[in-house]
Amino acid sequence: MFVAIYQFTAKNGQVEAFVEAWTQLTQLIYQFEGSLGSHLHRSTENPLHFIAYAQWPDQSTWAASGKNMPESANIWREQMRSSSVEIKTLHTIHSVADLTKVDVYK
Repeated sequence: MFVAIYQFTAKNGQVEAFVEAWTQLTQLIYQFEGSLGSHLHRSTENPLHFIAYAQWPDQSTWAASGKNMPESANIWREQMRSSSVEIKTLHTIHSVADLTKVDVYK
C-alpha cells in the first residue's frame, strides 16, 4: 500500500467549508481515481491545522490520479483552495506493517 500525507491550513472562519470540500473531493477521488480512501485529522493545538493521509493501492495509481474526475470535482477543488491558506504534501510513503484495528482489544 502507498500513502500520501497532507497538511492543510484552513482560513479563519472557513473550517466548515474546508471540511465539506475535502470530504466531497475525497469521495470523488475514491470513486473515480482508485484511491482506498483517506482520513482527515484536526490539530489539538491549532483548530485551523489539519493532517490527512490518503491510502492508495500503489504509487503509480496515486501519481496518475486526477484525470478521471467528473466536472463537479472542480467545484470542490475551488472551495478547498478558497477555504485554505495552505495545501501541502508532507510525505509519500509505502506501508511496511499495518496493525490498525477497528475494535478495541478485549
